[in-house]
Amino acid sequence: MVPADEGGGLMRGDLLSDPVEGLDEALAAVDTFDEALVAGLLRPGAAQAAAVAGLAESVAGTPLAARVAEAAEQAAAGAAGEDHFVALAAARGALLGSVHDALALRIDEAVGRPAPEEKPGPAAAGPENGTNLLAAARSWLCDLARSGWRGIDHELVAGAAPVVSAMLPDPGLRRRATLLDGFAAELAASCPGAILERVPVRRWADLWSRALLLTVPGSAGDRPDGSVTGRLLPLGVDVQEHATAVQAQVHAVFEPADGGAPRLVRAGVSAPKPDTVVGAGLWQLLRPRMSLLGAVSEGRSMDLDAMPVTAEGDLVWDDERARAGEPADPFATARVRLSAATAARVAPLDRHPVRIAVPVLLEGYAAHSEEGRLAFDLAGQRLAVDTDRIPAAGPLTPGAVAASRACVGLLRWDAGEFLLQPLAVETTVRKKTVAVHAGAWAGGTTDKAGVRAEKAATDAVAVLRERAGRLLRK
Repeated sequence: MVPADEGGGLMRGDLLSDPVEGLDEALAAVDTFDEALVAGLLRPGAAQAAAVAGLAESVAGTPLAARVAEAAEQAAAGAAGEDHFVALAAARGALLGSVHDALALRIDEAVGRPAPEEKPGPAAAGPENGTNLLAAARSWLCDLARSGWRGIDHELVAGAAPVVSAMLPDPGLRRRATLLDGFAAELAASCPGAILERVPVRRWADLWSRALLLTVPGSAGDRPDGSVTGRLLPLGVDVQEHATAVQAQVHAVFEPADGGAPRLVRAGVSAPKPDTVVGAGLWQLLRPRMSLLGAVSEGRSMDLDAMPVTAEGDLVWDDERARAGEPADPFATARVRLSAATAARVAPLDRHPVRIAVPVLLEGYAAHSEEGRLAFDLAGQRLAVDTDRIPAAGPLTPGAVAASRACVGLLRWDAGEFLLQPLAVETTVRKKTVAVHAGAWAGGTTDKAGVRAEKAATDAVAVLRERAGRLLRK
């Protein structure tokens, strides 16, 4: 591992394996409440009443205590209203937020990184459009909680459709509409709930509680908080692909032009996609939307001029405010600047363990496989490597990771342990050090496999466009 005074990344592997005080208890309270949602809270039994009471006890002594205690009492009696369900969702979110904060603090200690930027004060909330639509969405979500996941049917789930259709045209409501639409689609695909073999308890409870809290007027964030001018040094690209959508998120270090401290930022781009476009073909959908992908592929920095940025460190990308800069090697950036870069505070509603994705640099490890699962040995401490997150849209492979000598990746937490998602590795090929990046094909490629995938994607998109045009002409 690299010493801190030389810009090193991951420093204390032992801290990542040490237990975090209170974490198990917080997660147990969440899990118990989530189980209560499986059967629903319309006619709660003794176990469900105990679950909501346990949730209330977990936030005793906090500003939420009185409201959650009242909500738990009403829920246990089967008389919970919308405000009560919102209070229960808030308590659940607060517990997961505390888990997020504890894990994030542990990571900062492990990598020797400065504390996150001071939390900004709450922005003045302007008038919110669609108050009636938010109320309608909230009503539907409360009906879900009453019925429970075992009680869902097509009629209940279909109640979201008119609300989503009315919300989508409003840009201020579109993200919430997309969340509701995706959640409803998952539920619809699982109807009727009574015959489900397995219920995704944590996932559906996460979607339900987040959607419910976002129906509270003024809760939506991600508004630009200012602008930044300076140099952007990309570290790597995280690609997330679904059947009908794809997103690429570039993690980077930003150096302010005024000489201020470097900071960690992200820049994301997403696009709808047909399910026939996969692998390297995904870049064709994303590339025209953000010039940063070309810079990542070429190993260049970008010079930003008054680029909008949110308080959470997400750049609201505008190609007009960026131009390609000098060559910038992600590993050089990681070795020199990464450990000194500060992270932005996470927005309150985004504080969740699944949100954790901290860029780190690892060197001096030994890679080995345990029961078919790759792990890095860091001075006697094991760190699991999540090779399932390596995208097919680039040349990075599990084999390259296993043979690597250095790795830039995202430190995550899942299922009770820290995991590393590789973004780029350095390995030795014919006695030469070679870097392999997950986003190497973002701006185009001459790699044979990448070229074939891009050609297949071009053909698929052309066919789909021709068919769409034929339908429109009828």
